[in-house]
Amino acid sequence: MYKELLVRYPIISDQIERDELEVILCELEAILDKGIPGDIVEFGCYVGTTSLFLQRLLIAKKSDKKLYVYDSFDGLPDKTKEDQSPLGSDFKRGELRSTRALFIQNFRKASLPLPIIKKAWFHEIEPAEVPDKIAFAFLDSDYYKSVRSSLELIEEKLDAGCVIIVDDYNNDKLPGAKKALDQWITKKSPKLKSIATLAVVNT
Repeated sequence: MYKELLVRYPIISDQIERDELEVILCELEAILDKGIPGDIVEFGCYVGTTSLFLQRLLIAKKSDKKLYVYDSFDGLPDKTKEDQSPLGSDFKRGELRSTRALFIQNFRKASLPLPIIKKAWFHEIEPAEVPDKIAFAFLDSDYYKSVRSSLELIEEKLDAGCVIIVDDYNNDKLPGAKKALDQWITKKSPKLKSIATLAVVNT
């Protein structure tokens, strides 16, 4: 079903490739088909490109799962030493800035119900602001601290069979994402497979 959505609807920004979006939707559809309990979370939603497709798939599958999205809408934060790469000099504080209003506008244009939106830096989010059970998480968090904060927020809310997808895992311009996930994997020991720039983690 997710392939039909990719044919029918446009990708509204250049921040995700079609093949990456296909992996994300394929994994979510498998979660829905298996009936894994919990809601859907996305950390780093920007203008809503991926969010729109996640919501469309939930509707197409007649799922009662809720979609939660988290973003500062202030662009990238400051880098830490883990994020430093000579290839990533174009990633600076404030890059990829958007607004909550634009995100909402894109959902209204698409005639889709809004997800639950939390505007904040990820390290400022309280555990109570994240659903009690999570079946699927997409972390487009870019930097080391942001990925670590996202993982720490969701780690106690995942049951067996859940899926986490981390963007930029194989992106040499953003090495912090891989460092953060690899450290978490060492601690938690789930299964990981790498597809394009994505890491797909099965708990």
